Amino acid sequence: MTIQWFPGHMTKAKRTITEQLKLVDMVVELRDGRIPMSSANPLLQELIINKPRLIVFTKRDMADESVTKKWIEYFEKGGQTVIFIDSQKDNVKKVLLDNCLKVMDAKIQRDLRRGIQPRAIRAMIVGIPNVGKSTLINRLAKRKVVDVANRPGVTQSVKWLTVDKRLDVMDTPGILWPRFDDPKVGMKLALTSAIKEQILPIEQVVSHGLEYLMIHYPKILSERYGISNKEYDFDSCIQIIGRKFGFIMAENEVDKRRTMAAFMADLRQDTLKSISWERPDEYL
Repeated sequence: MTIQWFPGHMTKAKRTITEQLKLVDMVVELRDGRIPMSSANPLLQELIINKPRLIVFTKRDMADESVTKKWIEYFEKGGQTVIFIDSQKDNVKKVLLDNCLKVMDAKIQRDLRRGIQPRAIRAMIVGIPNVGKSTLINRLAKRKVVDVANRPGVTQSVKWLTVDKRLDVMDTPGILWPRFDDPKVGMKLALTSAIKEQILPIEQVVSHGLEYLMIHYPKILSERYGISNKEYDFDSCIQIIGRKFGFIMAENEVDKRRTMAAFMADLRQDTLKSISWERPDEYL
């Protein structure tokens, strides 16, 4: 199943990023630490291929720390320096400044040897929708300069921010690629609110999420919903969740749609804590 997804504002965002790239020295690509591979946009890779790049994984606080450690080992074995951050608690200004200076150090040193005093680095921040760009920008500014919401499509325009005399950053709209050939990628993006769950069959998204939790996080299902099944069965899970929340219709039937909506709301509101939706062994 190929999932088609590319609304008008995505086309505009792609065009905006392409036009603005000539104004910047480097790119800071944000990815969701819960889905490090599925949140890598292949379309962005094409657009920014000729720019120095720093990859920053956000939402560390929402991910499973034990899985995050495995991801760090995975990337470091591949020769990549990776940064996982909690934008709410970490000193993101220092982290971003220090690492941007590292990325641009060769150019800075080359300019100094030529007697050119380096100007502030201009970095473009890119990523998929709801990856945490707005939260990061607001923390860098130490005030609200852009709206934040746990849903895609909030940032619609380009904004500049001076982080330090050595670093200016450009915030850009979140951008996805036109289609997902691997349906599991679409499911992970829906479960982390990178795409609107309505564009996918909601039953498939919820089923994928519940089955994954039963395999990797059965304690979460037990504590939140009272699900203690050893083997996954979608209808049984929906019945248990629906009755727990009182979503009962006439003739004692569970309201399936309300139940699925409640599960997705738990994910959006981070009620279900510390979940990583993909693991390195999937890519070995």
